[in-house]
Amino acid sequence: MYDRILVPTDGSDFADDAADTALELAATLDARVDVLCVVETGPLGSVALPGDGGSAADVLGERAAEFVSSVAERGESRGVPVETAVRDGTPVKEILDYADEVDADVIVMGTRGRGGLSRMMLGSVTEGVTRHSEQDVLVVGADRTPVLEE
Repeated sequence: MYDRILVPTDGSDFADDAADTALELAATLDARVDVLCVVETGPLGSVALPGDGGSAADVLGERAAEFVSSVAERGESRGVPVETAVRDGTPVKEILDYADEVDADVIVMGTRGRGGLSRMMLGSVTEGVTRHSEQDVLVVGADRTPVLEE
């Protein structure tokens, strides 16, 4: 059914819930997981930070590497093979391109990420991926509670 699962992450709780779902699905299906974090730096990427902090792009890249490593470690502990990648660019485009490059069967994402009020319902990145993906997209809601109580 699904041999290769892509889970984009931005380090948010929503992305972590999606990553856990992807790892559980991969363990059940004996699949592999690709974890991708896209750094969208825009014009501020080259701005030097105070002290010896490097540039904004450097700091964001380091955080992105931490996000994907965290998911990879959780996958390792479950016996799930995980590949990680960090890319610079526009998140929707990079996610779709990466999914095609690795021949992902499904993309597992959270309902939203680190966005603010404009992304309250379905995150704009998630919406863009679901609208344009050639792969199946599994959207994982955070803090899911049953609609009907038993």
